[in-house]
Amino acid sequence: MTLTYSSYRKLGRGDSAPEFDLPGTDGRSHSLSEFRGKPVLIIFMCNHCPYVVPKLAYFIELQNKYPELQVIGINSNDSDNYREDSFEKMKEYSEKYSFNFIYLFDESQETAKAYGAECTPDPFLFDAGLKLVYHGRFDDAHGKKHEEGKTSEMEDAVRQLLEGKEVTVQALPSCGCNIKWK
Repeated sequence: MTLTYSSYRKLGRGDSAPEFDLPGTDGRSHSLSEFRGKPVLIIFMCNHCPYVVPKLAYFIELQNKYPELQVIGINSNDSDNYREDSFEKMKEYSEKYSFNFIYLFDESQETAKAYGAECTPDPFLFDAGLKLVYHGRFDDAHGKKHEEGKTSEMEDAVRQLLEGKEVTVQALPSCGCNIKWK
């Protein structure tokens, strides 16, 4: 495991979300365009990362608390060398943790590359026009449950967005395991 931070070299505030069409653990294929007109939180994540697992309940909470927001998890890890991140294991984790958000498999890793994702979790918040409004950490509780943090940058950004305000939350980088590249 290599501790890695979000990168800001690819997408910047106001940039359009790159399109994708990926298989989901719900048995359907999902494209980004099906969510146009609705704010979207895309989280690059995986099944076993010690920085993701403590946040899983918070991802579920965000989807419950803000139904007008679509939360999408994307696993881009190399599942050939990291079997815990296979599509079958993704389905198991979705069921085990009762995911209420869409969980997609980026087997080719092209989606992660298009977004410039580097770590897990690496969250990107887009407005209803699919323009980036926030790319940064969830809170200051890296590797811990959200409740253990003192800040809540992502939720602050979500609230500003849903209230029709400009998102002014400072984008401090997320931190976690590096994406396992092929």
